[in-house]
Amino acid sequence: MTDLLLASNNPGKLEELRALLPSDVVVRSLSDVSLGPPEETGDTIAENAALKALIAARASGLLTLADDSGLEVVALDGRPGVRSARFAGEEATHQQNNDLMLQSMATVPENRRAAQFVCTLALANPEGVLASATGRCVGSIGYEPRGANGFGYDPIFVLQDGRTMAELGSAEKNQISHRGKALREILPAVLIAIGAHRFHAQGAGQ
Repeated sequence: MTDLLLASNNPGKLEELRALLPSDVVVRSLSDVSLGPPEETGDTIAENAALKALIAARASGLLTLADDSGLEVVALDGRPGVRSARFAGEEATHQQNNDLMLQSMATVPENRRAAQFVCTLALANPEGVLASATGRCVGSIGYEPRGANGFGYDPIFVLQDGRTMAELGSAEKNQISHRGKALREILPAVLIAIGAHRFHAQGAGQ
């Protein structure tokens, strides 16, 4: 039985989510239920999260959690924001996005390199969006990639202690990351929804 669908095929996001949920919760990805990624047509990170959750929930019939996240850089007037995954183009790789970010910030002084990761998580069933939560992680843009963990902009996002996000282990990252903060905030709503789903499923089976 699938308790929860994550509207993503990103292995890093799946790992983070599974690590933070109780072990008896079965989480599936979009590919596990033969769905493609929902189109991101929202103007904001929050809108995209809600859209993705609702579209995937209606297509699958499953309780669905979707996230949208982005990097907001002060010196770039908050960009790339909602376009973080497509900063270097519609089909850009993480490497290409990181390379363009470092190029864009090459002449920016240390005191203007502040940035934050933002993540909004939305929980939906086929009838509508049930809950949402937003988390933030403050740091700055580094001068070169460091670290082998994480994904996305993690190797060039420098935390206040001088390490990059990619230099953290999974457990520590989950404690401080924007996605970890958002997930801990929405977790009670997720567990309530899973419990209600299980209760109804058991009732239907009797």
